[in-house]
Amino acid sequence: MSERYDVVVIGGGVVGAAIARELSRFRLRIALLERQAEVGFGTSKTNSGIIHPGHDTSSATLKGRLVVRGNALYDRLAAELHFGFRRIGQLNVALEPADLVALERLKAQGDAKGVPGLELWDPARLRREEPNLSRELRGALHAPSAGVINPYELVFALVESAARNGVELAVDCPVTALAADGDGLAAHTPRGVFRGRFVLNCAGVASDRVAALAGAATFTITPRKGEEYMLDKRLLGLVRRLVFPVPSPKTKGTLIIPTFDGTIMVGPTAEDVLDRDDVATTARGAREVFAFVRRLCPSIDPRDAITAFAGLRAVADGNDFVIGPTSVRGFVNVAGIQSPGLTAAPAIAEHVRDLLAAEGLALVAKPDFAPEVRAPARFAHLAPEVQEALAARDPRFARVVCRCELVTEAEIDDAVDHGARTLDGLKFRTRAGMGRCQGGFCTPRAMEILARRLGVPLHAVTKRGGGSWIALPMGAEQEA
Repeated sequence: MSERYDVVVIGGGVVGAAIARELSRFRLRIALLERQAEVGFGTSKTNSGIIHPGHDTSSATLKGRLVVRGNALYDRLAAELHFGFRRIGQLNVALEPADLVALERLKAQGDAKGVPGLELWDPARLRREEPNLSRELRGALHAPSAGVINPYELVFALVESAARNGVELAVDCPVTALAADGDGLAAHTPRGVFRGRFVLNCAGVASDRVAALAGAATFTITPRKGEEYMLDKRLLGLVRRLVFPVPSPKTKGTLIIPTFDGTIMVGPTAEDVLDRDDVATTARGAREVFAFVRRLCPSIDPRDAITAFAGLRAVADGNDFVIGPTSVRGFVNVAGIQSPGLTAAPAIAEHVRDLLAAEGLALVAKPDFAPEVRAPARFAHLAPEVQEALAARDPRFARVVCRCELVTEAEIDDAVDHGARTLDGLKFRTRAGMGRCQGGFCTPRAMEILARRLGVPLHAVTKRGGGSWIALPMGAEQEA
């Protein structure tokens, strides 16, 4: 296969998806290439899900200039794409006397950037608002515009919207070579050649390697691993706002994160690693995370952890976003997108749109651009009478697949209809397997439904694509 496009986007994480969706507003032919089995399965899947206010990022950096605009775009984006989003507010807390001076500096920086509603709280106010935090805290800076989302839901919705508006998606499609091709480049993949007048490098922790394929190796990515720990739902409401320490030059710190779905998450660590596939959690990381967060909230106990995961942030030289045209005609970097990349993603999409226009890409608006996608069914969130009516009309709503999160067979089918091809794809679209038993009950049934819907044998169902098999074919164990 060899096809020609106006724009080829390499990387189906939140940034590539946001750009593809923004460009789908125009009369362009666009391809979105993702090397994994489903979009959002890289850094975006293991993101903390925080929409940052932006006061803690300097305007001297590109990420500092894009974060406040990105934050402001989320209300409209959530209304159009129907992913979960809630502004719960953020607290940067003072552990030491010197931190109080740092909080004043952060407030002044945020006020200058136009971050809304910043307010310094004394210890009495902090105890009234968050009574379960440590009595040793000396004060806090409150930023009400901070929010939380499920980042994978955002990616799925962005890609669904982009596809609805004409973007062509190719998964299991790693780029193996890039070569000059007329007035653009040809991206060679196992699924054919994608020729684009512009090729956008949104490849996350692999973006420096993709740049090298194009002959534009001007930066290096150092993966920074962050381990996070999800706590049992019994702690719902223990802390109502995001809780941050004072940030360091390297990291925003180890946090307490009330997620959109009500569970509390703690982390991340921040460890530079060499292995770009190293997403292992460690006993050392757990000790580090829980020792710190218990200084913030003594009621948090490591015994409440129900699961752990790690992700890699793409840290570029200079610790800033690397966005812009290169010496290779048509090749544009959108790289080094670490925190606050999730927050900035909608603003990055606008920024890249304008860069491409300046480079000569004609942007003719589509009169029929459709901004909305349908919200997925969430049986657990419905009133009992609505649940009864749904189950009476469609028996699949009466068959519960995941007991912990009350996910029904109808929701599993809906997830497959919207692109789920793996167990993780089901989990991130429905929450099946995210509860206390972590899939101990629902995995076999989810696999059966997925195998039936995809028309494959049970042993062909994977956790996240590639070789992540869960079951062996009959007789394979004896042969091994």
